[in-house]
Amino acid sequence: MFHYISGTAALLLPNLAVIDCGGVGFEINTSSYTLSQLKQGEKAKLFTYVHIREDTFEIYGFSGESEKRCFEMLLGVSGVGPKAALSILSVNTPESLIMNIVSGNEKSIMAAPGIGKKIAQRVILELKDKMAKETQSVSFSDPGVFTAPIVSDRSKLGDAAAALAVLGYSTPEINAALKGVDVESLTLEQIIKAALKQMMK
Repeated sequence: MFHYISGTAALLLPNLAVIDCGGVGFEINTSSYTLSQLKQGEKAKLFTYVHIREDTFEIYGFSGESEKRCFEMLLGVSGVGPKAALSILSVNTPESLIMNIVSGNEKSIMAAPGIGKKIAQRVILELKDKMAKETQSVSFSDPGVFTAPIVSDRSKLGDAAAALAVLGYSTPEINAALKGVDVESLTLEQIIKAALKQMMK
C-alpha cells in the first residue's frame, strides 16, 4: 500500500514516530534503532509495512529497507506478530539479528522485551532452516565478480549469501553486492554489513 512515507518528524515517542506529510500526521510504529536515526523537526523517510486486520490498521516504518525486510522475515515465523518483531528489532540491527540466527544466540534475541526462550528458539530454528534452503538455491552465476581469496572460503561466502537471500535480495543483487569484498579478512557480520552498504548506494 505504502512503500515509504517521507515528511517531517513532528513527534518522537518510544517506538512511535509521527511523520507530518503534507499536513497529515502519520503515526508510525518503529524500532528503537530507527528512532535513533530520526531528529524531531527534521526530514524523515521511513520504509513502511501496513498491518491490516478486521479491527486493526497500523503502519510500521524503518529507516532502511534491510530492517524492513528483517521485520517481514520475522513475521513469517509462527507465533511472531508485529509487536514481537518490532521488539526484536529494537535490540538487534539487521546484521546482528542475522548473526544471532546463524550462531544460535538465543540470549540476544531474548533481550527483546516480551520475547521468551520458546519464541527465541523458534526464530532461530525456522530462520536457520530457511537460510539453509537459501544456501542451496543461491548460485554464483558470475564467478568473475569474486576475488580469488573469496572463492577459497565458500562456507563464509555461502552463509553471507544465504543471509542476504533470506532478507529478500536476488542472486544478481547478492553477486553485485559481494563483488570485491575480501571474505577471508572480514568476519561474517562485517561481510553482511559491507554487502548491505553496497545495496543501499
